[in-house]
Amino acid sequence: MKFDSQKIGSIIKESIATKEELLYNCLSEIERCGNLLADVCKKDGKMLFCGNGGSAADSQHLAAEMVVRLRGNINRSAIGAIALTVDPSIMTAGGNDIGFENVFARCVEAYGRSGDVLIGISTSGNSENVLRAIREAKKRGILTIGLLGGGGGKILEECDASVVVPSNITARIQESHILIGHIWCEMIEENLFPELFR
Repeated sequence: MKFDSQKIGSIIKESIATKEELLYNCLSEIERCGNLLADVCKKDGKMLFCGNGGSAADSQHLAAEMVVRLRGNINRSAIGAIALTVDPSIMTAGGNDIGFENVFARCVEAYGRSGDVLIGISTSGNSENVLRAIREAKKRGILTIGLLGGGGGKILEECDASVVVPSNITARIQESHILIGHIWCEMIEENLFPELFR
């Protein structure tokens, strides 16, 4: 089948349809998770993000929005956030020495403290290294939030709160994950710095 404007249009419509599903079915979960994140940040806890592949990139993207800022016209203080995916020496040493399935859990052990929050990003909800990080976080009194897809997978059952994008298509889930992450960033900014939004 030729990849023409009709095919491109169908992909855009599919993305819109996924976001409409979010709009009609996931608002309360998005709001709940955003408020939990804001509460952690208000108490000087930090956000830890982890995920694989595109979800690793999303982890870095969202951590950067928090540490620097989401909106260029809002001059605010930094908000504590770390992407557990960014150090290739840790990722490769961990993969070699303790198994790739344990690399994020090891980072949670190193950096996570009670009062922090771990955001595990997985389009399938079944990424083993994210699942183990969630379990390690729970042992340490760290709040856990899943940013998931499909049916939520094994990770859904382990998290304190989650948003499950109602799609089984990886690209559409990832597009929605960034949208949700940006909404959370706005919620956190406005909760922490209300004087900037009057």
